[in-house]
Amino acid sequence: MKTTNQILTLLLAASSLSFFVNCSGEKKETTESTTTEHEHAKHDPASTAAMEVSKPQFETDAKFQQQLAGVFQAYVTLKEAFVSSDAAKVKEQGKSVSSAIASTDMKLLTGVAHNDWMTYLGGMQTALSEIENSADIEAQRKSFSTLSDNLYKSIKAFGLGGQEAFYEFCPMAFNNEGGYWLSDKDQIRNPYFGDKMLTCGSVKEKLN
Repeated sequence: MKTTNQILTLLLAASSLSFFVNCSGEKKETTESTTTEHEHAKHDPASTAAMEVSKPQFETDAKFQQQLAGVFQAYVTLKEAFVSSDAAKVKEQGKSVSSAIASTDMKLLTGVAHNDWMTYLGGMQTALSEIENSADIEAQRKSFSTLSDNLYKSIKAFGLGGQEAFYEFCPMAFNNEGGYWLSDKDQIRNPYFGDKMLTCGSVKEKLN
C-alpha cells in the first residue's frame, strides 16, 4: 500500500509540471497562473510587428489595386462563410471570389509583377475550384488555406490602395500545424474552427 501511495504521489507531482499550448501558440506552465495574456502580448515581438503596416512590393497601377481590393472584399465574405461552418454557403461565396478575380485586368501589370501575379492567380483559381466542387467543409478549409496564402502574397506584392488587411494565424488549425487567413478587421473570427474556437488566433501582420 505504501508503494502504491508513493507512485500516486509521483504521478500527481509530474502532472503539476505539465505544459500546454495556448491559442496564441505560446507554451506556458500550468503553475504560472499569475501571468496574464495581456502581459505576454506586451513582451511578444510578434505583437509589436503586427502593428506595423507592410508596404507593397511593386509600384502598382491604382486601378489594379482597386480590383484586387474587390477580390479581397469577396474573400472576406467567403471567410465569414467558413466561420459559420456552412459548406453550401462556402461554395456559393467561392463563386463570388472567382468572379472578382475574373474581373481583374492582368494587362495593368508588366514584367516581374505580371509574372508574379500569374503565379498567385493560378494558385487561387485552383483553390477556388476545389472549394466550389466540394461539399466537405474540412476539405474546403484546406483549400481556403491555399487561397489565403496566394491572396496574401498578392496583397504583399501589389497592395490594396490604402485599404487595410490583417494577416491572422491560428496555431491549432490542421492538427496543430497552424493555418493563416486574411481579415478586414483585427478582431479574430477563426474560419478553421468557427464557433468551436471562434477567437483562437492572433494578428501577425497588417497590410494595405
